[in-house]
Amino acid sequence: MATGSDLTDTGAAAGQGPGVVLSVDAMGGDRGPAAVVAGLARAAAAHPDVSFILHGDEAALAPLVGRRRALAGRCTIRHAPRVVTMEDRPSQVMRHGEGTSMWSCIESVKQGEATVAVSCGNTGALMAVSMIRLRKLPGVNRPAIACLWPSRNPTGFNVMLDVGADIKAEAPDLLQYATMGASYARNGLGLARPRVGLLNVGTEEHKGRAELKEANEMLAAGAEAGNFSYHGFVEGGDIPGDRVDVIVTDGFTGNIALKTGEGTAKLISDFLREAFNATFLSKIAALLALTSLKRLQKRIDPRRVNGGVFLGLNGTVVKSHGAADATGVAAAIRLAYLLAKSGFQDRLAARVASAGAAGQDAAGLGALNGNLE
Repeated sequence: MATGSDLTDTGAAAGQGPGVVLSVDAMGGDRGPAAVVAGLARAAAAHPDVSFILHGDEAALAPLVGRRRALAGRCTIRHAPRVVTMEDRPSQVMRHGEGTSMWSCIESVKQGEATVAVSCGNTGALMAVSMIRLRKLPGVNRPAIACLWPSRNPTGFNVMLDVGADIKAEAPDLLQYATMGASYARNGLGLARPRVGLLNVGTEEHKGRAELKEANEMLAAGAEAGNFSYHGFVEGGDIPGDRVDVIVTDGFTGNIALKTGEGTAKLISDFLREAFNATFLSKIAALLALTSLKRLQKRIDPRRVNGGVFLGLNGTVVKSHGAADATGVAAAIRLAYLLAKSGFQDRLAARVASAGAAGQDAAGLGALNGNLE
């Protein structure tokens, strides 16, 4: 459990050893185990102190691992004969998932063999397996999925949650999302005191649904315990902006915003490609602007921010995009490594507990004020 010094959410975890062990589902992605193993090799070369427990078909994985010198002596293969497909229903996987690479991957975190689990598999199934095996943190009603969103902030990204774990969120849930998102921003982006905003249809305090108005008061009261700076309501235009570092919303709204952003980015990319290929002169212009275009492509490349994090569980799970290639898998592994190295899970549990107490105090004060009126 976290100690008092852990509550700063900065630096390495107390008592953290030099090595980090990550649990990786090798079979769930669209590109198969070859892309996963290639991503592991890239991550291993960048981080000499990381090792892996790799889950999947041993007959398929052993030759792939054996061809990667960077993985020599750093990768344990855990045989799992079955695979969770993208078409499998979460309810089916919950009942019959034992023996799959996804189940085995989560089980390694549950048993304390690894610090963080990484999977490219079915998102709904992964959340279901994570919930049933790891369970929720004490005091957490609804876990959340957090993503990194390209932004104008110095870090280059904002954190947004929830982006699809649960379509509902009451005011206490949104306070927990704020606390968890701020802890993620401290550990994943290196921000000492993240700025948090609550997504709404306007910035005025009288706007929005009743639960948003209640959450607005709870976040303001719980900011000190959660170690974040609360900046009130924000709008959709602030998601990629520099006003805040963490955007809090329910999973229904967050998932729609995420998919809209991904679709818009692809549309702009397609329009640029069409424009620069339209005429001979435009092709020359593209050559002249090649350096700037490559810089732009790198900045908006979704593979660089590959990895949604499941927050609110008794263990950290990183969900890589199903279509991730070696670059994308390496990015998800790097995120998992950073979270493991920082002692993120213990810090998150401590923050949720302290902010929950502050939220209850705020709710009680709000009810008292209402009675006095």
